Amino acid sequence: MISWMKITSLGGITVMAPAAIVITAWLVAERAWRMALWWCLLFTAGMGLVVATKIAFIGWGIGVRSLDFTGFSGHSMRATAVIPVLFYLILSKTSPMIRASGVILGLVFGVIIGISRLVLHAHSVSEAVSGCVLGGVVSLGFIWILGSAQKFVLYRSFIALSMIALLAVPYAEPAPTQRWIIGLALYLSGHDRPFVRHGWKLAPSSWTHPGF
Repeated sequence: MISWMKITSLGGITVMAPAAIVITAWLVAERAWRMALWWCLLFTAGMGLVVATKIAFIGWGIGVRSLDFTGFSGHSMRATAVIPVLFYLILSKTSPMIRASGVILGLVFGVIIGISRLVLHAHSVSEAVSGCVLGGVVSLGFIWILGSAQKFVLYRSFIALSMIALLAVPYAEPAPTQRWIIGLALYLSGHDRPFVRHGWKLAPSSWTHPGF
């Protein structure tokens, strides 16, 4: 049986970032420059919101305490943003119903990643749900823009090679993104300790930076 830890790792930056890059490569290969730019802008904006909310809480304690919200779930956002678009493009030569089914399946995948974050106590319900919503806005927004653009068909051989390359990605060492965000938040805020969820206050003086 696949563990929740393995499931949640599929939403990590080391998996979703290469998948997002593959989407960009597919669009560039088809000379769909405007669509490639839209995808980069939307995905970057989504990631930027995730990082901004995390830094706001870790550095200054800014969040929504009544909802136990300290920042969008990055895993949920990335999975829900990337996988529906990936499936939509892979199914570009199929009927609209099949493409829609692929998009729905991709959204379900993102929700499962969000559930894994809850099971592992990595996020609150509000953080996982908002992460999925944000990712859904990115993916569905891009698909809507894509639907109004000039139609193009991706090369099957390019898709196959890209997907084979992505198969090795889940086995890569997870990137220490949380450590990077904590370091950046402390640098920007000038604090030597982060704000933590428990008590909604600065971490105890005994706190040490993870990884150091």
